[in-house]
Amino acid sequence: MSSPRCLSRPIRSLSSPRLLCSHSRRPISTTPSPLAQASEPPNTKKHKPLTKEQREFLSSALRVNQAGELAATLIYKAQTPPIVRQHPHLRPLMAHMYDQEAGHFTTFNELIHKHRVRPTALYPLWSVLATGLGWSTALMGREAAMACTEAVETEIGDHYNSQIRELLEMITQWEAEGYEVSTEISELVSTLRRIRDEELEHLDHAVEHDAKKAEPHWLLTGVIRAGCRGAIWVSERV
Repeated sequence: MSSPRCLSRPIRSLSSPRLLCSHSRRPISTTPSPLAQASEPPNTKKHKPLTKEQREFLSSALRVNQAGELAATLIYKAQTPPIVRQHPHLRPLMAHMYDQEAGHFTTFNELIHKHRVRPTALYPLWSVLATGLGWSTALMGREAAMACTEAVETEIGDHYNSQIRELLEMITQWEAEGYEVSTEISELVSTLRRIRDEELEHLDHAVEHDAKKAEPHWLLTGVIRAGCRGAIWVSERV
């Protein structure tokens, strides 16, 4: 007697095809064993694609941050020779702040390159203005140079806080919708927090070294802060 023929026939479900024997018409179960089921990878959350507005926000954030850190390095570079010549004991502090700003600039250069973000078209203008600001405030004296740092770092700290809040709102929305937050976004938030804290450290140093004694303090810091806000607004867009 010939053996019964078995036909492979798929069924409409997520389970495996089952074998149906022609002589008995009874299905032969092919359900995976508990051990096999345990070895299957669990369902993983997906990353939600960025909207057009979110992509534009991230691009503008990286662009303006790179421009701001370039300006900061040039301000400290221009301030250091006159300040150190008159106050040699400030050499370690000026070097410390410059080194941190140079590190920030390197970080955003790498992020700009990695994500193919267009740098601001006003690079040459900001370079000239930042150098002039650093040189002129240093010639006015230590207090004016520190007031410049106070004003710049106040605006930069507020700016980074704004970016961090925006990113945290995006993350909260994604998590509420059941999406996973990408490693790149999480790392960007950590990077912004670290850099913000270092910028605010510079602000504290400036106040400790008599930034408030600059004359006229309100006018000097007010003009510099207004200039920073204008440069941020333009660099986000141009």
